[in-house]
Amino acid sequence: MLRILHSLPRTHKLLLLPVATMVTVLGTQKLLTTYQDLNQLHTPLESVLVPLPSDSTPGVPSLRQERTPVAEAIDRASRALDATRENIPLSELTATEIVDLDVIANAEAGMASQPAPGGDVTVLKAASLGDAPTLNTLALGNSSIDDGALHMAIVLGTLASGMLDVDDSSSVEIADATSYEDYGIELFDDISFLDLELAAEEPFVPEWQTHIVESGETFAVLAQNELGLGYSEVMALLEDLPDQRMLTNWRAGHSFDYQLDEDGRLLSLRMMKNTRDGILLEKDADHFAITTIERQGEPVQRLYAGSVSGSFARSAQATGLNSGSVTELTKLLEKKLDFRRDSRRGDRFQVLVESDMIDGETLDSRVLAVQYDGERMDLTVVRNANDDNFYTPEGGSLDPAFARHPFEGNYRLSSSFNPRRKHPVTGRISPHNGTDFAMPIGTPVTAPANGVVERVSNHHAAGRYVVIRHDNGYRTRYLHLSRPLVAQGERVTMGERIALSGNTGRSTGPHLHYEVIVNNSPVNAMTVPLPENTSLSGDTLIAFQNQAAPILATLESGETGPVSVANYQQESDD
Repeated sequence: MLRILHSLPRTHKLLLLPVATMVTVLGTQKLLTTYQDLNQLHTPLESVLVPLPSDSTPGVPSLRQERTPVAEAIDRASRALDATRENIPLSELTATEIVDLDVIANAEAGMASQPAPGGDVTVLKAASLGDAPTLNTLALGNSSIDDGALHMAIVLGTLASGMLDVDDSSSVEIADATSYEDYGIELFDDISFLDLELAAEEPFVPEWQTHIVESGETFAVLAQNELGLGYSEVMALLEDLPDQRMLTNWRAGHSFDYQLDEDGRLLSLRMMKNTRDGILLEKDADHFAITTIERQGEPVQRLYAGSVSGSFARSAQATGLNSGSVTELTKLLEKKLDFRRDSRRGDRFQVLVESDMIDGETLDSRVLAVQYDGERMDLTVVRNANDDNFYTPEGGSLDPAFARHPFEGNYRLSSSFNPRRKHPVTGRISPHNGTDFAMPIGTPVTAPANGVVERVSNHHAAGRYVVIRHDNGYRTRYLHLSRPLVAQGERVTMGERIALSGNTGRSTGPHLHYEVIVNNSPVNAMTVPLPENTSLSGDTLIAFQNQAAPILATLESGETGPVSVANYQQESDD
């Protein structure tokens, strides 16, 4: 008991001190009661087995020796038991005195004869266990001592003689001892003071809990009943939300996570609007701080392949592309491809799409690369991660430069753009929506950028004219021509001749009337911002080509379905 108390922390000693005192008192009472019971006739004797250390010297104490107090005897017995927790092999014992414990049985046998007093206890010596094949018998002789008293005398005398004492100054080593039992349950009736003490010392750690919205449930009522908020606090929280509908227009089955403090009041609340986006509310003094949640998914790639059969949009949908990817793909190819004129049945195409994977759901699909192998046109483009635009493998842009003038050389500007110009005869407002350049009849007119011829016609005032729709969405018109060189629906490239200047229609002299239309409104062709040449060059081109190499390898593999561009990156590095 003393060793157990000694090994425990200070707080545990204080908790177990009443128990140790109780055990000591009860043990003392047990010894005294046993002694009194043994004084009665015909009371059976109980054997007391006392484990000894390896260097102890057995011997029967003299009954004439001065007796020690019972409390000291109990203390020494407890220390002796603690010191001999580990068993000592019999072969390691080197006793010089052998005690015949049959003395108790002999004493019982001699009770009937009532031997005369005055006998002394005789101890038979032996050099070692090896020299004593049989134990010598302990002779009691005639004694007037009661058997019960003799039994208690042997026990208490052994304790008092110092046979079990451990001298701290000696070189005797006591075997190490410990305990692996959990005494909390056995001693305290299923109450562990250690757990109670640790629970009292540990700080409060809030735990996340999940609430699933039930039918007819409102956040205002729930926050007051379950989250410990007052009505005014609920209203203030809702006013601070960027989108109150997340908590006011929820539906049965929606869920949110929350934490409560020790008093059962809301500490934090987390609710997702969808798989990627959500909000986090955290208690901050007298209000809640609001943080936007945006989960980052794992990028996954997938290669789609198909052929044109009917409309291009339906052919693309047949490969498994979603509607958003089909729309993005169509707008991308329209910059270079006129589907009505250039696409043919059997034209093949491949599309590499990347999406974000979150909890098994694909989100935010985006086209990485397209390869179109057609009868009239071949096109391969790759998205540049640096500016999010598409380029050919050589670094050419799908949005080429737009020339400021539709001709080569220098010609005089004879009439500027003026939406409030007055007619010289009538005096009324007669807008001049273009720019006039005085030039000889038959001067070549060139396309300022790539595009498709939208109209070739003749008008009594405009004369012969041509309209071109360019890839960047701009439209241009050329009036008073002497001869068009293109046909409606024909695709033209930047710098290609489209007509010859003239003096047809209502005109005061040979010139070219040139218009630029943006968003269906005429603008000043000499000042309107025009797309610049965005083709890549230098280090920018090298970086793009390094990035595009594994993507192009993925397209060339023709392996449809889930693919890993990273694998092709390793192959290109090798």
